[in-house]
Amino acid sequence: MIKRGNYVIEGNGKNDKLGTGRRKTAIARVRIRAGQGRISVNNREFEEFFRSLQLRNAVLAPLVATEKRDSVDVVITVCGGGTTGQADACKLGVARALKEYDPDCETVLREKSLLTRDAREVERKKYGLRKARRATQFSKR
Repeated sequence: MIKRGNYVIEGNGKNDKLGTGRRKTAIARVRIRAGQGRISVNNREFEEFFRSLQLRNAVLAPLVATEKRDSVDVVITVCGGGTTGQADACKLGVARALKEYDPDCETVLREKSLLTRDAREVERKKYGLRKARRATQFSKR
């Protein structure tokens, strides 16, 4: 039993399968183990952390696609970025951990492109410009 904060997750961590997901500046470390379908994110309940239904569905997409929603427990630690980036990072981390947990799931995850990392990052700001490409407004006088 691992106790973190007020949320208790059963298991000793030895049989966990790990997956790391990244999106924009968010990084998610995901642990998957056999269980009853409990999900914790940063020691909080899943529904409490991701309040939007769209973000919840994004994180659950790999579990629903492989039909393992009720047979595994998921422990996620996520940091950096915003809520959308964190949700997509969690999605990739869960998919990678599921691939480690059950290699037969890889084909289903690949077909739904859940193992593909979204490589889009924010372009850096250049000097002399307002943003990455936005120049100052031209003034005739």
